[in-house]
Amino acid sequence: MSAHCQLTGAKPGFGNAISHSHRRTSRRFDPNIQRKRYWLPSEGRHVRLTLSAKAIKTVDAIGIEAAVARIHARGGKA
Repeated sequence: MSAHCQLTGAKPGFGNAISHSHRRTSRRFDPNIQRKRYWLPSEGRHVRLTLSAKAIKTVDAIGIEAAVARIHARGGKA
């Protein structure tokens, strides 16, 4: 599963891990990605979305219909 949110578009960030001796090595900051299944009443089916934890809270606030509309507006598939 790729670390990419379908709703917000959150992707991994990159930076450095800095040790006690101050040596730098490359590291990745992954978003908190979860797979969640929602019932989509307008289409009479379930949709499985790959969302960040922040996006799950957004879906709870705006509703699944509006969230799927936003995903389609971004050019994504739901």
